[in-house]
Amino acid sequence: MAIRRSQSNIVNISFAITTEDGKAGVTIAQAIVNGTSAGVSFRTLNGARKSAAINLDRAALVDLQAALNEVLEGEEA
Repeated sequence: MAIRRSQSNIVNISFAITTEDGKAGVTIAQAIVNGTSAGVSFRTLNGARKSAAINLDRAALVDLQAALNEVLEGEEA
């Protein structure tokens, strides 16, 4: 018989981007296990309701970043 101990260091990071009244917006959450990203999820907020979580890979996050940059650049004009 053998005993083996394992330990996981889990860190959950969440960002909520909402309107001033906090009733609408999006949340982006990331789980980090032992220093490695275990996944990123994205969901919308509408009042007290939350949408189902959508899991995003790195390529999708990069595309989302590019889309947001393009939208913000258009707002400056």
